[in-house]
Amino acid sequence: MSLVTTHVLDTALGRPAAGVPVDLEALDDGTWRPLGHGVTDADGRVGDLGPAALPHGRYRLRFDTGTYFAGTGFYPEVVVVFEVADDAHHHVPLLLSPFAYSTYRGS
Repeated sequence: MSLVTTHVLDTALGRPAAGVPVDLEALDDGTWRPLGHGVTDADGRVGDLGPAALPHGRYRLRFDTGTYFAGTGFYPEVVVVFEVADDAHHHVPLLLSPFAYSTYRGS
């Protein structure tokens, strides 16, 4: 399993957001470097997004919400930047609607 996983929930419809493309990137000398790519499954999850271990540092998840909302949402993408400072699993859920989003560190 990847050290970083995500789960996207469509709060407007009250169900998982299937089919959202997600990219995992690492900050490397001021440049974002791709580490993994996935698409949310029927349960809104991406479990195999990148490596099983990551060095401590800054990472970001880029959610292609424009594809999910087919051009009807306000945010064409959501970018969540976070720090990995330990070797624990990092689960980063995204709560999504066409005109709002929020995120948190899950378990």
